[in-house]
Amino acid sequence: MCTEAPADPVPQPSADLPNPPADQGKSTLPTADAAYWEEAAASFDDEPDHGLRDPAVRSAWAARLRSWLPSAPAAVLDLGCGTGSLALLAAEQGHQVTGVDRSPRMIAQARGKLTGHDAAFLVGEAAEPPVGEHRFDAVLVRHVLWALPDPPAVLRHWAGLLAPGGRLVLVEGRWGEAEPIGIPAAELAALVEPLAAHTHVEDLSHDPVLWGKEVTDERYALIAGFPPGIPT
Repeated sequence: MCTEAPADPVPQPSADLPNPPADQGKSTLPTADAAYWEEAAASFDDEPDHGLRDPAVRSAWAARLRSWLPSAPAAVLDLGCGTGSLALLAAEQGHQVTGVDRSPRMIAQARGKLTGHDAAFLVGEAAEPPVGEHRFDAVLVRHVLWALPDPPAVLRHWAGLLAPGGRLVLVEGRWGEAEPIGIPAAELAALVEPLAAHTHVEDLSHDPVLWGKEVTDERYALIAGFPPGIPT
């Protein structure tokens, strides 16, 4: 993310979080209501790992997605999809993508990016996406879970959105030193493992191309494969 650490936690984020102003401390963070994300939409893609405008950054994320998602074509649900950058990569790899975000402006941008692709975008909350009874081969969520109020319940709900043998892909991290925020990989693995048939944690901190800079905090992806039946 450009030159600053990721933003501090705010409830219900859209995809990855835009960086706060340099003088903005934890106590002055804006609440992530609809108005906040509507305003953030205009500059959201300025971050290297949001807009994926740098070909090297884009290629790095494309390679990761290819290894995380099932073989194409698969039905992929991108929660907190923001402006649709990861959704576009997935669609280009042959997947059918449904994106959900709480910001209508970001959804409008995502629809524009994916014109001509097999994709649909919905305005809604990542914690309870408005997808009805539809089930997906993969649920992709980047930098969203850590800011939700009840991660265990949300994970169970997301698991219930998977088709038999589906896959949950979570990109998360733990940022900051004095007052760290986020979810450590070990903590998230402990929440997911009772639900999943198998899990794999992939370190992302040591791949600066993904972020457009060197990073020293914990960044990772957790990929979980699920059995046909998910307990409720």
